[in-house]
Amino acid sequence: MLDAVVVGAGPNGLTAAVELARRGFTVALFEARGTVGGGARTEELTLPGFRHDPCAAAHPLAVSSPAFRALPLDRYGLQWLHPELPMAHPFPDGTAAVLARSVAETAASFGPRDAGAYRRLVEPFLPRWDTLVRDFMSLPLTALPRDPVTLARFGLTGLPPSTWLMRRFTGERARTLFAGLVAHVMAPLGGFATGAVGLVFALAAHARGWPLARGGSQSLSDALAAYLKDLGGAVHTDFEVKRLDDLPPARAYVFDTSPTALARIAGLGRHYDGYRYGPGVFKIDYALDGPVPWTAEAPRRAGTVQIGADSHEIGAALRAASREGRAPDRPFLITVQPSVVDPTRAPEGKHVFWVYGHVPHGWDGDLTEAIERQLERYAPGFRDRVLARATAGPAQLAARNANYVGGDIATGAVSGLQALLRPRLSLFPYRTPHPAVFLCSSATPPGPGVHGMSGHNAAKAVWRRLRRT
Repeated sequence: MLDAVVVGAGPNGLTAAVELARRGFTVALFEARGTVGGGARTEELTLPGFRHDPCAAAHPLAVSSPAFRALPLDRYGLQWLHPELPMAHPFPDGTAAVLARSVAETAASFGPRDAGAYRRLVEPFLPRWDTLVRDFMSLPLTALPRDPVTLARFGLTGLPPSTWLMRRFTGERARTLFAGLVAHVMAPLGGFATGAVGLVFALAAHARGWPLARGGSQSLSDALAAYLKDLGGAVHTDFEVKRLDDLPPARAYVFDTSPTALARIAGLGRHYDGYRYGPGVFKIDYALDGPVPWTAEAPRRAGTVQIGADSHEIGAALRAASREGRAPDRPFLITVQPSVVDPTRAPEGKHVFWVYGHVPHGWDGDLTEAIERQLERYAPGFRDRVLARATAGPAQLAARNANYVGGDIATGAVSGLQALLRPRLSLFPYRTPHPAVFLCSSATPPGPGVHGMSGHNAAKAVWRRLRRT
């Protein structure tokens, strides 16, 4: 009998398996797809030689993750590449604000009226970033914080809606960039704890950057899988699990799946019926004949580029997708241009480019025209650079990754109390009614993103149970 079986080889499932194997438990991992990775894969989606990330591409949370930083992943080929600018946000007038490694450079891009307000917002937290990120990513309510004063101050600043926090800024440049940071989790700007979302992304950029993995996000997943095998763990791909009886006998089963899939497989009935899924995304991967022809200079040096004219346009796009049930006319876009810093991603002189916009849950339309119309506002001539495109709406994203129910790449709405307490109101979110079954996906704290901390935290709950029994 195995000590633990892990179902799903996304970053959280891989991390849970590694953490258990590091502590001497026998572990086997089962993945329905032909390769490990989940939301951190790399594939040739358009033309030969163009390597795209079907989901996550830039990794501000991965490079700061306490779980990943404790593992020797560099020995297994993981190399972080840092673009000159972590992120840029162009405006219709041809200028841009930036999220740079330097607080001063970032503040200066907002103009003199808001430079001081921005420095006062982020500088108190930066010296304590490593401790802070460990505290808010650890087991909720059951782990004593290492720095309760800083964590409490962060909570007072970040738990109110981001619209409150943005009142610190008098100009639209700072408000727009910050609204874009919040929109990375597809939450309406006025939602609970949305200020914390924007603040985390900003602090991560200043503390450790928004890097990309050399060769693509698959490099991170492959490094985790290789380390697991060296620890004695087994990895089985092309193995779809439909019920617990499909798996070998084990003392614990850990699922990197959606809560609804777990309930179906483990026979948990209606246990997760109250769990809510959020808006979907419409994603396009491009093979380009050259770099994106941004009008502003800063986006040409940035790994990630946000597209939204102002905070009002961004807020309207989020409301349309999450509350009004329609695709926005001017979608807010998150774009990543990996080949700005990684020449291995495309043939010489060519580029790969990644973009998505928010759409309603399960939407079945085509957002290509609206996305490219937005891109042309800030990069005239963009369409002339397109060699090939691969589009994926909510249905296609869910088919590639079953955790993305209705195209929700966050594996659950990041709004209301569910932003912090997911998948249910519980002091022990990784446990289920079945004493041997655990959940470790992004549906558990600390939530979405490639950071492995949901898997790390779930593994703690598992090994505590295994040691007791």
